Amino acid sequence: MFAAPGVDALPGTLKRMLREAAAAAPLAAGRSHDVLFDTLGSLSLLSADADVVTAALLHDLPEWQRACEATLARDYPAILSLLEGQQAAQQVGALHAEQDDRVRGQEGLRRLLLAMVRDLRVVPILLARQLARMRAAPSLGVPEREALARLTRDIHAPLANRLGIWQLKWELEDLAFRYLQPETYQRIARLLDDKRTGRERYVAGVVDALAGALAAQGIDGEVAGRPKHIYSIWKKMQKKDVPFGELYDLRAVRVLVADVPACYAALGVVHALWAPIPSEFDDYIARPKHNDYRSLHTAVVGPEGKTVEVQIRTREMHAQAELGVAAHWRYKEKGGSHRSGAGDAAWDRKVEWMRRLLEGHDQGQARGEPGNEEGSLAGGLASELTEDRIYALTPKGEVIDLPAGATPLDFAYRVHTMVGHRCRGAKVDGRIVPLDHVLASGDRVEILTGKHAEPRRDWLVAANGFLASARSREKVRQWFHKLDRERNVHDGRELLEKELKRLGVHQVDPAPILRRFNVDSYDDLCVQVALGDVGPHQVGRALLEHERAEDRDDDEAGEALALRTPRRAPKAATSAFTVVGVGNLLVQVARCCQPLPGEAVSGYLTRNRGVSVHRSDCAAFLRLSARQPQRVMPVEWGKAEGGHEAEVTIDAVDRKHLLKDVTNLIAQQDAHVLAISSGPARGARMRLKLRLRVSDFGQLSRLLGRIEALPGIEAARRT
Repeated sequence: MFAAPGVDALPGTLKRMLREAAAAAPLAAGRSHDVLFDTLGSLSLLSADADVVTAALLHDLPEWQRACEATLARDYPAILSLLEGQQAAQQVGALHAEQDDRVRGQEGLRRLLLAMVRDLRVVPILLARQLARMRAAPSLGVPEREALARLTRDIHAPLANRLGIWQLKWELEDLAFRYLQPETYQRIARLLDDKRTGRERYVAGVVDALAGALAAQGIDGEVAGRPKHIYSIWKKMQKKDVPFGELYDLRAVRVLVADVPACYAALGVVHALWAPIPSEFDDYIARPKHNDYRSLHTAVVGPEGKTVEVQIRTREMHAQAELGVAAHWRYKEKGGSHRSGAGDAAWDRKVEWMRRLLEGHDQGQARGEPGNEEGSLAGGLASELTEDRIYALTPKGEVIDLPAGATPLDFAYRVHTMVGHRCRGAKVDGRIVPLDHVLASGDRVEILTGKHAEPRRDWLVAANGFLASARSREKVRQWFHKLDRERNVHDGRELLEKELKRLGVHQVDPAPILRRFNVDSYDDLCVQVALGDVGPHQVGRALLEHERAEDRDDDEAGEALALRTPRRAPKAATSAFTVVGVGNLLVQVARCCQPLPGEAVSGYLTRNRGVSVHRSDCAAFLRLSARQPQRVMPVEWGKAEGGHEAEVTIDAVDRKHLLKDVTNLIAQQDAHVLAISSGPARGARMRLKLRLRVSDFGQLSRLLGRIEALPGIEAARRT
């Protein structure tokens, strides 16, 4: 095994670990390792680093992997991550196997694969191993061989294409085509006038002749060539709907030059050297493709009367075509269509970084060489390739892409608008979850629907966390926009009054704040709340701010009114503040500004209520301190965590585990329970009273909304 390609070049520490594993877990005699040797050979061609080679080796030798577990966890977390990525990729293969052609979403599965692997160096391992398996496929039965070929066609060959790993891509495509459509493959092979090696020799001769002609004309150009492989020939015949004899790019060369004038100069050299075929000339520099792809394409009658395609472009155009928006795979896959979406930016970023990572091996990048750690592309993958999409699965295994933070309700609207409207519940991996459950890549989601479309108004309240996708929220808004105004006013008033009761401001006159929301009446405001254009919490906060502003105006009439703590004002624990230089003083939070922990604070000594604590920039405090500066006292936050206390009342149906569910939810929302009590049960109902510490009114509103979503909760409001 130590004679396998790339293993002998491993660092001494890794070879020592593998030798210890071999001694602890000897391999069975007579066991074939042809696929593993072939995999390591392909990785060697890609200049794979030591971590990649070791991870590929251990994945195919589970006995050694188990023997190395402790060492890997302690000393080689990168190799462990590569092994985990290969295991995750096996899940994608299993999903592909269970899908039929009617629901198979190859693009979604490819995205799911990249979302599940944390280190993208896993991808070359997967491609190399798949190629080795395809080369060994003739020994398999027909069903197994065809299943392997379908997986290669749908997942691995397109990934190799996108990453520009051409030496693996063409063979993966040809082998998959050979096993899936053997008769067509053999027919095209017979139509080719010589073997692939012969075509390669022919192209090499064309490259030499063209490079010499360019040099003779003083044009600095790089010339490379390729013979077209059988699968690509078949795809071109299908796309153009032409017979084999009308294809002019079975042999092709590419010329890279410095600038646009050099492109046209090189074109003149090509046409002077060989006779052009007029119908096969395309100027994508003067008329770029819709995806901004730019190049000159021409076909000529080359040596021996054989046609040759020639592409001419600048190095900048080539870089854009390879890594930018005009990447080769964008217009070659799916007949030139490319689905755009919010996830494409992250996908493109991953592809570009992966290709740069592969290209960097020749310069020793991403190998972990001394002095190169900070600039290593491998080291930057974790921070640069943060995925902003997740990929969930339908019960049939179809992949649905969603924004990060998406919920089962987002999933339902992504499947179909009416599925979202009729959604009543959801299961994730067979377990019932609330509709605000946050999904992760790989989750299998089943939506439970009712007979009638009945979206709920509180789905539109962002603080409730039901919808993370703007697209889903817009679909709900559109549903409610179709309702009559009277119903929108009624439903909006219910939502708004419930929120204002939670915040304890339901008795405040809303008239002074209507202009803030550009409405003329309270009914208009209720309509905006019903349609989700204004959140109930926004109205509550506006009323609170209006109350504070009125109190600050009343400060001019007397200090006591400005500084007193009303019955609804949250109090701070006395240990939350320290009055510098003075002890045993009553300390209270001023209602006018309600400082939060971490903000700069100052104290003002009142006549009979101790020290009132304000934000240092509070307008009321600045006026009072200007009149009586001797009453200003330095105040600091104490060791205890600050925040605001709030009393909450919960009316609920008496059931088992009710208190446990409520307290668990409060803990999940990072709030603190300071006291809790329950009143006597009346029939099947009970009332809980809690004293909580929260950071601000926004957190309190979100918490109350989530408590109300718990089973059996009838109302949750601020006391």
